[in-house]
Amino acid sequence: MKDKLLRGLNFVLMLDVFFVLASFFWFAIALVGRSLDVPLGFDLWHRLWEPLFMPAIGLVMAGALISGISSWVVNKLEDLKPSS
Repeated sequence: MKDKLLRGLNFVLMLDVFFVLASFFWFAIALVGRSLDVPLGFDLWHRLWEPLFMPAIGLVMAGALISGISSWVVNKLEDLKPSS
């Protein structure tokens, strides 16, 4: 059960990383379009920044921190186990 939950959580975090990358590419392309006076959705991207993209970036960062801390704790606990 725990492994299935962790696999599901890792899958959701992986999808979130790809979403954040896609939103960055959209931002970069829309910014170039805006500088060339071509409407490529910069205004829509800017409206979605706070309600959509910021939480997605925060989720990626929290997932990375939690993953790193949990692996560090597991390694420390394994070091404390007496070897037989």
